[in-house]
Amino acid sequence: MRIAFVIYDGMTTLDFIGAYDSLVRLQTMGFLPDLEWDVCAQTEEIQDGTELAIGASQVGQSLADYDLLYVPGARRPPLDTEFIDWIRTAAPVEGKVSVCTGALILGEAGFLEGKQATTHPMAFDDLRRYCTVVEDRRIVTDGNVTTARGVTASIDLGLYLCEELAGKDAKEQIQSQMDYPHETCSAVD
Repeated sequence: MRIAFVIYDGMTTLDFIGAYDSLVRLQTMGFLPDLEWDVCAQTEEIQDGTELAIGASQVGQSLADYDLLYVPGARRPPLDTEFIDWIRTAAPVEGKVSVCTGALILGEAGFLEGKQATTHPMAFDDLRRYCTVVEDRRIVTDGNVTTARGVTASIDLGLYLCEELAGKDAKEQIQSQMDYPHETCSAVD
């Protein structure tokens, strides 16, 4: 199994890293020892929405040879022709996944046609032009496409995918190792 984690300038880092951290544990904890992944971008380094730099392991290459495509969101996701044409190289990829406004990128690439999907609630209206139904749910799977709501849903999405790929026991062990979820704490006087 090979995963392509897409990164790009302006993305929301938690959208990316929440699921990345969960999913790579499938390999590092021995549940899927043959799992491989690449951090894919059109440039060697991107800067997220706060100018945090993140390096790519694959630059500008086709996304066609992966088993799972993962697309994070951004306040203003790139929908320009060059970027979307690159995302479209993932057409043969079996599983397509997004979190937050990454759904708009999947939609612009044509991957949400005839599907139900979700995104950050503030982008529900933007998503309507790409899919059949916009669902107000944390995670929505329709066929080979899974979309998740806003930023923090990336952790839930990562754990959801861990269960889909390696079973409930793997997901629960990864969730426990991540100490997630936890109860919100108050400051101690």
